[in-house]
Amino acid sequence: MKTITLIWAALAAALALHPVTAAEMSARQRLQQADGYRGPADDMQLDVRVVAQTKDGGEPKERRYTVFVQAGHKSLVLMQNPAERGQKVLMLGDDYWIIMPGSTRPMRITPMQKLLGEVAAGDISNLRWSEDYSAAEAGEESIDGAPAVRLTLQANRKGVTYQRIELWVGKERSQPLKADFYVQSDKLAKSAAFVLDDPAKPTRVTAMALTDALGNNRETRVFYSGQKPRTVPQAWLNPMFLANNPELE
Repeated sequence: MKTITLIWAALAAALALHPVTAAEMSARQRLQQADGYRGPADDMQLDVRVVAQTKDGGEPKERRYTVFVQAGHKSLVLMQNPAERGQKVLMLGDDYWIIMPGSTRPMRITPMQKLLGEVAAGDISNLRWSEDYSAAEAGEESIDGAPAVRLTLQANRKGVTYQRIELWVGKERSQPLKADFYVQSDKLAKSAAFVLDDPAKPTRVTAMALTDALGNNRETRVFYSGQKPRTVPQAWLNPMFLANNPELE
């Protein structure tokens, strides 16, 4: 049984013996619950659609991706638009590569590598903050009239996309509501607002709106769909295999 599954099993057993109220819940528990709305399975596949505003205010740009999120800080992103078909982004822990069609040499990139608009490679390849950040409660606030708890997340690994995240979650259900993302220099890079399937009884995040905070304030929307369990072949998580096998089967 994988690590995340064990964590959730232990948490469920503890809750059964002694139910935890919203007031008693720790920052760590809240962060793990928030992750469950974004990536509930250890190994899964999902479809991601990104729509970005343009500089001149013209027709928004759109890109589609198939994302395979795997246990152990691993993920594979396949570009699906015709102009990008064959391009792949592979994440293995702190290491990122982009594989271009026609090239047998994977190129290293950082998780901050922009894909479209404000969306970076790390924004769609990693859906579990609890694996990369420590959490501390920073008070209670109201978000759009709803009670919320503010969590301060500090990176515990060097290769993460953001050094610090300020995350607001629902007080009762710990669903993610909004977040501010800070880079190494502790500058605010972007902000996010999360859309849930059912605001009253949420089960998953269906979209995320990212707004640039470094100058242009343009918005990029990320839509999630087609989520299902999926474990990919181990070979797919090898950059050299991907470079030499442009078509995955």
